[in-house]
Amino acid sequence: MAYPTDPRIDAYIDGLPRWQQDVCRAVRDLVHAADPEVAETIKRTDRPYFVLEGNICALLAARDHVNVFLYDGAIVPDPEGIITGGHGNSTARTVAVREGETINAGALSAMFGHIIANNRAGGWRRLKRGT
Repeated sequence: MAYPTDPRIDAYIDGLPRWQQDVCRAVRDLVHAADPEVAETIKRTDRPYFVLEGNICALLAARDHVNVFLYDGAIVPDPEGIITGGHGNSTARTVAVREGETINAGALSAMFGHIIANNRAGGWRRLKRGT
């Protein structure tokens, strides 16, 4: 799949251990596949973000896992239970992927699609207010 990339995100991913590179590249492919207009950027100094009319997700590699922060205001359904953290967070929830784990691509792709649709409808904050 071909899409415009940000070289700063390439550098971030290239500096990680191989298994984390694989996870980050898989998530990157999934978010771009959700909508061809997804853009990449760096926020918070060095964190890869994927945006389209608002934040969709961000990546953060930790020592033993990769966090995928989903900026959904906790309003996107998680019927397959892939959310691993931030259940009480009003801004973002987390999907943590550890070495050897498989990403639930179908569930994550569906969540990306919901987040993008919500962004296009004014964003989760507006949707939560009902205006």
